[in-house]
Amino acid sequence: MNFSVPSKDKSRILADLGKANKAFQAIYPGDRPERQPVHTVYGGADLFRADSARRMANAALNTLLDNAADFAEFARALEMPGHRKLPKKPADIAKLAKRFANASGKTKADAGWLAYATYNKVIHKLRTEALEDFRIDFEDGFGNRSWEEEDTTAVQAALEVAKGMKAKSLPPFIGIRIKPFTEDLKERGARTFDIFLTTLAKATNGKLPDNFVVMLPKVTIPEQVSALVQLFEAIEENTKLAKGALKMEMMVETTQAVIGADGSTPLRRFVLASKGRMIATAFGTYDYTAANNITAKYQDMGHAVCDFAHMMMKVSLGATGIWLSDGATNVMPIGPHRGAKLTAKQRAENKVVVHRNWKKAFDHTRHSLWKGLYQGWDLNPAQFPMRYAAVYSFFLESYDDAAARLKAFVERAARATLTSDVFDDAATGQGLLNYFLRGLNCGAISEQEALATGLTLAEIRTRSFLKILEGRRMAR
Repeated sequence: MNFSVPSKDKSRILADLGKANKAFQAIYPGDRPERQPVHTVYGGADLFRADSARRMANAALNTLLDNAADFAEFARALEMPGHRKLPKKPADIAKLAKRFANASGKTKADAGWLAYATYNKVIHKLRTEALEDFRIDFEDGFGNRSWEEEDTTAVQAALEVAKGMKAKSLPPFIGIRIKPFTEDLKERGARTFDIFLTTLAKATNGKLPDNFVVMLPKVTIPEQVSALVQLFEAIEENTKLAKGALKMEMMVETTQAVIGADGSTPLRRFVLASKGRMIATAFGTYDYTAANNITAKYQDMGHAVCDFAHMMMKVSLGATGIWLSDGATNVMPIGPHRGAKLTAKQRAENKVVVHRNWKKAFDHTRHSLWKGLYQGWDLNPAQFPMRYAAVYSFFLESYDDAAARLKAFVERAARATLTSDVFDDAATGQGLLNYFLRGLNCGAISEQEALATGLTLAEIRTRSFLKILEGRRMAR
């Protein structure tokens, strides 16, 4: 073969390109392999206790069983596929549930199977790990109180966290949200942060809970992030906390966080200002819609201004390893009547409210999932059943098709294939792999179910479709 490019020139050109490629890869390493929670719950710092996770789990399960005693009623409340064909008599529902319990591939196509599978997964989740992530809130959920009261609450909350660490009663992910570093609130935010972390470090001999983060709200300029990082460094230097132990996340809830003063998006600059401490961003639905002059009636997660902000977040931070979270539905599925001795009419009226507001939040969550936002906020345990129903049904309804397509695609070694009427290419292969990664992450799909793809768990955990194919080619 004949060549025209001298070897030394080619080596120099490709070496320079290699440096640029590696610099790019350092900025965009791809999604982090760690588990991402599907929700974050915000609660006033004054209400947090070491056993809050257990109490929330009990409340969530009671809400579900009180308002949807079986899968058919749950399906009708959320208007899940096939809900109109489901029986209403308890005996008929029980008979159908027994049939679904021994579901075959054919049975899974029947009306109601998705609702049955989702409902039972939700019950299991509420009984085993209802609360995934919690923010002890010193901002909106706590409000502007006297400095003495916030000081006292910061100490109390830190001691409750220490108590929870000892009792192993904390959720898998936890953190605090301080007040923003705006000019009028920066002193209060920094003071609460210092009191809380100093108290916690002393009580735990320098240990933090697993997956602990500090949330900085209403970020508008990189200097606010830099200030928090400097406070991190000072706390770590003057307590027994390990260097680099503190991590942060920020809230995107102002228009200036999406488009900055120079017309560009500042999100990447915020991440760089964190010096590697930033792990996630969360969207603040109601502050952001208010900043866009949306009136109260239309401040909603489904508003177009929210979709725009979400896409800006995804494009700006895609493949950087920064987790993205959507906001919350602020209409609570809680009935107007309280107490143990309610009349049948009052219980029925409560159920109507709960079902209506479950459905609203369910639709919001499904919309977020459709956009590729796999985490959101919940504000009350009554929302937990809806949250897990939305997430589980989203993945379960696509399982059979995704498993068959990924299995066929891998077997054909990345050649473009036509499976059914959907044309697959390498990008689609990665998309199918992402489906299983996310499904495993949230518990919608079991490890055994993932193996139906023909992949090993080790292959799935590479998180790269191309790496899987390269590994198989080398094995041959």
